[in-house]
Amino acid sequence: MKDVLKEAEVKMDKCISQLEYEFSTIRAGRANPGVLDKIMVDYYGALTPINQVAAISVAEARILVVQPWDQSALKLIEKAILASDIGINPTNDGKALRIVFPQLTEERRKDLVKTIHKYGEEAKVNIRNIRRDAMDKFKAMKKGSEITEDDLKDCEKDTQKSTDKHIEKVDEVCKMKEKEIMTV
Repeated sequence: MKDVLKEAEVKMDKCISQLEYEFSTIRAGRANPGVLDKIMVDYYGALTPINQVAAISVAEARILVVQPWDQSALKLIEKAILASDIGINPTNDGKALRIVFPQLTEERRKDLVKTIHKYGEEAKVNIRNIRRDAMDKFKAMKKGSEITEDDLKDCEKDTQKSTDKHIEKVDEVCKMKEKEIMTV
């Protein structure tokens, strides 16, 4: 019974970690290497994450430098970045790519905030689904006479407390990212 609750909490924690990862890939006007995490380069016929074919560093507050370990991959990396949906054109100096992040417009900031809220809502739905699954397991345990009615009520109450705590954490993470984006 405690292991069901523990398993549910671990899954809820993973939802929040996934949300934080998703937020790290949203560009907020500052250079963040996490923006390039989802970009795959066609390197010798295999799709390879960009961070495995190049060193990515923050040169200035709004400039990322992508330095390939193999110079022949420079054009491939540039092509992959242009094909991605980050909406930034890299400049190629022959040895490395420089990615300059422009200041976000007010309209773009508002669009990003909507995206943040969408991700947050998805995380909340996932957490509630985990709660539902845990509650179903508890009810099955009750039906199988593994736990008493009082145990069932206690488990449901503990699961709900954990759910509320994790949903508050999602709201907190969303507010922090929203503040980061809306700060000029």
